[in-house]
Amino acid sequence: MLVVLQYEPKLRLPTSAELPCSDDTPVDNENQNFIPNLLLFLLKFIFGKRTDWFFGVDMGIYHTTGVSPLVPVVPDGFLSLGVERHRQGRQRKSYVVWEENGVVPIFVLEVASRTPGGEYDTKMGIYAKLGVLHYLVYNPDYWQRDRHQPFEVYRLVDGEYQLQIGEPYWMPEVGLGIGRAPYQDGELEIEALYWYNQQGVRYLTPEEQLARYQERFGELL
Repeated sequence: MLVVLQYEPKLRLPTSAELPCSDDTPVDNENQNFIPNLLLFLLKFIFGKRTDWFFGVDMGIYHTTGVSPLVPVVPDGFLSLGVERHRQGRQRKSYVVWEENGVVPIFVLEVASRTPGGEYDTKMGIYAKLGVLHYLVYNPDYWQRDRHQPFEVYRLVDGEYQLQIGEPYWMPEVGLGIGRAPYQDGELEIEALYWYNQQGVRYLTPEEQLARYQERFGELL
């Protein structure tokens, strides 16, 4: 049966300037800020001069597949491809799908926290309906409480998320893999998420690249 959607001329979707830029919900652990910001920082070097991508951190995604276009979903991080790096030469306050030619994020990251945030049910359902292809729940601290694994990647198949295996997890549509590795934060070594190439080799931070260069350069002296 052919279903024809009727256009409602009275329906006017708000612009990004008219929408709140976040839900003002504070994070309750450092990882929720550090992990996605590290991924963003690395992307700026990996993608180089590419201008067809956007990575949002703790930013509202406004869409028309939920209860209301005025109610955003706010992941800890997300990646969209095929959009302007800086929309109309400006920084985004929020990601408004109907202003992005309908492009939804291809990858979404949720970092589980002390306060359960619906990562495995409510938000998962929202992202599935929205059409996010790859969904990662990173849960290094509360995975036993939630009865899940610390690192779980889901792929959208026929409208439902299926848990994937393997780490780093390769995303061919993105051209990147993602996985865990140590990060040296001063004297403290912590776990972080990194991007990987198709061969499973981790992309280094600029500091790591400089250290390797200095080590090799010193060997030549």
